[in-house]
Amino acid sequence: MSMTHYMELLAQNQPWNLILFMAIPVILAETVAITELFILFSRQFDGALRSINRSASIAGGLYFCGVFVYLMQTAVIPLTISGGWRGAADVIAVGFYLSGIVPLLGMALLDMGLIGKARSQEGKLKLHASFVALFLVVAHIAMIFGMLDPALLMSDAPAAMPGMEAMPGMKH
Repeated sequence: MSMTHYMELLAQNQPWNLILFMAIPVILAETVAITELFILFSRQFDGALRSINRSASIAGGLYFCGVFVYLMQTAVIPLTISGGWRGAADVIAVGFYLSGIVPLLGMALLDMGLIGKARSQEGKLKLHASFVALFLVVAHIAMIFGMLDPALLMSDAPAAMPGMEAMPGMKH
């Protein structure tokens, strides 16, 4: 079974690529998501949780900017120029992973006071929560398509998994 470039990236150079491209961004984003829930329910707009939320948000957005630039230069542009993509699942996985820059950078810019200046505290919180939700959606789409065998979404892919016809109880 072949794998998407997304999974190949995470599987190579263990454990470093997994840490750099998955663990760090996800841990920071999950920290933001968890603290965001407490802030939303308690309406405590300052204090330790808000400081953790803000710090993780800014760190995650800035960190992912570096990931985005690095992967665009070393993977996306070269794969596009060489025609090295492994079908639709490959493009979707990498594309959605990299689209995480929008919500992560949005949260960072919001917490640095560079966007949303005219919004009320609650308006900023709603925008921030929307960015968190958007990140969770794009990250999960990337993971789902990244775990697929890229051949499954290619026009010449087999109709069934090899060996499935031999399983007891399977009808054809």
